[in-house]
Amino acid sequence: MHPQVIALENDRARVGVVPSLGAGLALLDVRDAAGKYRPLLRPWSGRIVDGPFALACNVLVPFSNRISQGGFVFGEHFHAISPNLDGQELPIHGDAFMREWLISGRDASTITLHCPHGSIGPFRYEAKQTLVLSQTRLVVHLEVTSAAPTALPFGIGFHPWFPRSPQTRVRFSADKVWLENEKHLPLGLIDIDAEGRWDFSTQIPLPSRWINNAFTGWAGFCDVDQGPDAVSFRLSASDNLGVAVVYSPGPDADFLCLEPVSHPVDAHNLPGMPGLAVLQPGETLTSSMTLDWSSSWH
Repeated sequence: MHPQVIALENDRARVGVVPSLGAGLALLDVRDAAGKYRPLLRPWSGRIVDGPFALACNVLVPFSNRISQGGFVFGEHFHAISPNLDGQELPIHGDAFMREWLISGRDASTITLHCPHGSIGPFRYEAKQTLVLSQTRLVVHLEVTSAAPTALPFGIGFHPWFPRSPQTRVRFSADKVWLENEKHLPLGLIDIDAEGRWDFSTQIPLPSRWINNAFTGWAGFCDVDQGPDAVSFRLSASDNLGVAVVYSPGPDADFLCLEPVSHPVDAHNLPGMPGLAVLQPGETLTSSMTLDWSSSWH
């Protein structure tokens, strides 16, 4: 049976969400001056067999990206986490994106979805996602509440997929960038100006090779100019999403990921667990992402 896509729509934009597929977004389209819809997010393929990362946006709870070493040590205990996706050697992106969510509220401009029983490794939690659509922006609120019996380090974030073409230009400021090894784990943190190819402070094309790097000290927003075939926009994020992961395999890829997340890759095994939030049982971590297609930021 084809998954149900729940839509919000006004006379300027439309967004669709798939509750049964991790509350992932199926599309975000905006009308141009001629009344034609153009994509802001890369639209979902519509095929379950393509997996969750064929959606237009995924939620990342209770952590972002990969955790190495079979788990992590916290509170003098080792907490094991097994791989959660076929073809992945390490657990990745938590499990909220893999679960069926419930619709808990809806009106003309808002949908709220609820994940009541998240569980991966030591993490037990419930999560809530609220989509608010206006004429000029989509705001996504995400929260996770710990249901674990003891304190644990939680992470949170968003994994949107945007169209990429030869016209795509990206601009954001950052201080440092994490290099990655062959397993996509942190290799070292360097200053942006150590190598010019990491500097996106002026609007430039994406690199002509693989990029999958976490940027720290970013300003909390990124501007993307898409040319005529897709919608240009500004992505902005709540202050606690202090890392921006930029992912695109190369110039032949039809997508670009700009992921605002709370922590670098494998933060659970980095000194000081940077960016992770230690939640006591019943405590909540909240975040938000805004996609703005108004002309105000140009």
